[in-house]
Amino acid sequence: MRDLSRRRWLLQVAGAGAAIGAGWSLPTGPAWAGAQKEEQLSDAVRTALAAQIAEAPPPQPHFRDANHFAQYWVWLATESARLQNRIPGFSVRRDFLQTVWYEAHRAGLEPALILGLIQVESGFKKYAISSAGAMGYMQVMPFWTQQIGNGDITSLFHMQVNLRYGCVILRHYLNIENGSLFYALGRYNGSRGRSAYPDAVLAARQRWLVAGGSG
Repeated sequence: MRDLSRRRWLLQVAGAGAAIGAGWSLPTGPAWAGAQKEEQLSDAVRTALAAQIAEAPPPQPHFRDANHFAQYWVWLATESARLQNRIPGFSVRRDFLQTVWYEAHRAGLEPALILGLIQVESGFKKYAISSAGAMGYMQVMPFWTQQIGNGDITSLFHMQVNLRYGCVILRHYLNIENGSLFYALGRYNGSRGRSAYPDAVLAARQRWLVAGGSG
């Protein structure tokens, strides 16, 4: 898709925000204090997770045809409008959503699920810190930076780094739980086997589904 067409789409996305967002608002209740529990990782698992964390940041999205390009921008326009009260700056919101889309798909996850998890965990607060010490949008526990990262705890306040960790960790938990989203979400919050947190995330996920979009 040529740059001119991409710029035209960006202008349309920005203009769509006010129209879509006017009738849609997010709950303003407190975020959950998530706390993944530190567990012993095998060398193979640690190496695999570390490699996933260390890969290059997301590139600009590319699409194989105009239809997929259009679906992506429908998704981006809709979610951008829904988020405008939480992340007011358009360019910041766009970069956030593009990164959510990339990191979710990279980990084999649904963007609506990741947005629902972020809503529940941090309320879309970039610098959120829970009472358990979990950090950032996806409330990642600092021990992960020692286990599979470079040890830099402050990097969890970097938007792309936080989303990368969160998506990789949730995929890891899904693998451990043989694809059970209920138990994987419980592990993510340190409440495995209890329904309150998975129910909250799955309910929030419903708010982020987009008809006709590629999310």
